[in-house]
Amino acid sequence: MPKMKTNPGAKKRFTLTGSGKIKRKHAYKSHILTKKSTKRKRNLTYFGQVDKADEKNIKLLLAIK
Repeated sequence: MPKMKTNPGAKKRFTLTGSGKIKRKHAYKSHILTKKSTKRKRNLTYFGQVDKADEKNIKLLLAIK
Protein backbone atom coordinates (compact mmCIF):
# COMPACT_ATOMS: atom_id res chain seq x y z
CA MET A 1 0.00 0.00 0.00
CA PRO A 2 1.39 3.47 -0.85
CA LYS A 3 2.35 6.04 1.75
CA MET A 4 -0.25 8.55 2.95
CA LYS A 5 0.30 11.97 1.41
CA THR A 6 0.10 15.07 3.59
CA ASN A 7 -2.52 17.59 2.49
CA PRO A 8 -0.56 20.77 1.57
CA GLY A 9 -3.35 23.11 2.74
CA ALA A 10 -3.52 21.44 6.15
CA LYS A 11 0.28 21.44 6.40
CA LYS A 12 0.27 25.25 6.16
CA ARG A 13 -2.59 25.77 8.64
CA PHE A 14 -1.96 23.35 11.51
CA THR A 15 0.99 22.46 13.72
CA LEU A 16 1.37 19.65 16.21
CA THR A 17 2.35 20.40 19.83
CA GLY A 18 4.68 18.26 21.89
CA SER A 19 1.75 16.68 23.74
CA GLY A 20 0.04 15.71 20.46
CA LYS A 21 -2.59 18.44 20.34
CA ILE A 22 -3.14 20.46 17.16
CA LYS A 23 -2.61 24.22 17.08
CA ARG A 24 -4.44 26.54 14.71
CA LYS A 25 -4.64 30.26 14.00
CA HIS A 26 -7.80 32.31 14.42
CA ALA A 27 -9.82 33.48 11.43
CA TYR A 28 -10.88 37.12 10.71
CA LYS A 29 -7.44 38.65 11.33
CA SER A 30 -6.39 39.38 7.72
CA HIS A 31 -8.39 42.38 6.49
CA ILE A 32 -11.18 44.87 7.35
CA LEU A 33 -9.48 45.48 10.69
CA THR A 34 -10.62 49.09 11.17
CA LYS A 35 -14.06 48.20 12.52
CA LYS A 36 -12.72 45.55 14.89
CA SER A 37 -11.78 46.59 18.41
CA THR A 38 -8.17 46.46 19.58
CA LYS A 39 -9.07 43.83 22.18
CA ARG A 40 -10.70 41.62 19.53
CA LYS A 41 -7.72 41.92 17.18
CA ARG A 42 -5.28 41.17 19.99
CA ASN A 43 -7.18 38.05 21.03
CA LEU A 44 -7.25 36.82 17.41
CA THR A 45 -3.44 36.99 17.35
CA TYR A 46 -2.97 34.05 19.73
CA PHE A 47 -3.09 30.42 18.67
CA GLY A 48 -6.07 28.25 19.49
CA GLN A 49 -6.53 24.51 19.75
CA VAL A 50 -8.45 22.36 17.33
CA ASP A 51 -11.69 20.98 18.78
CA LYS A 52 -11.74 17.34 19.86
CA ALA A 53 -14.43 16.57 17.25
CA ASP A 54 -12.19 17.75 14.38
CA GLU A 55 -8.90 16.24 15.56
CA LYS A 56 -9.36 12.88 13.83
CA ASN A 57 -10.01 14.44 10.41
CA ILE A 58 -7.09 16.84 10.66
CA LYS A 59 -4.72 14.06 11.72
CA LEU A 60 -5.80 12.18 8.58
CA LEU A 61 -4.99 15.23 6.45
CA LEU A 62 -1.60 15.57 8.14
CA ALA A 63 -0.96 11.81 7.77
CA ILE A 64 -0.39 11.39 11.51
CA LYS A 65 -1.20 8.09 13.19
